[in-house]
Amino acid sequence: MTRVFGDPVEVEVVDGRPAGFAWRGRRYAVRRLLEHWVTTRDWWREREPDAEDPGEREYWRVEAAAAGEPGVYELRHDTSTGGWTLSRLWD
Repeated sequence: MTRVFGDPVEVEVVDGRPAGFAWRGRRYAVRRLLEHWVTTRDWWREREPDAEDPGEREYWRVEAAAAGEPGVYELRHDTSTGGWTLSRLWD
């Protein structure tokens, strides 16, 4: 089952990759990188030429665990703001 979130997370980056993150008071260790991709624009905003360009967004799909069984998490990094968001969770 996939759940969509938009929660801010604190991410620890090592060698340019997420190594762990804190979400809802729990610390998660990244066990494995599953996917990584970058988007450069919001395609649906093409009809709104005056809309502000959000810049690059970097997505990382990782296997991570706080305790016990791991889950799959999708982390989004907004390069223009430096902020991180938990986008999705598969359980």
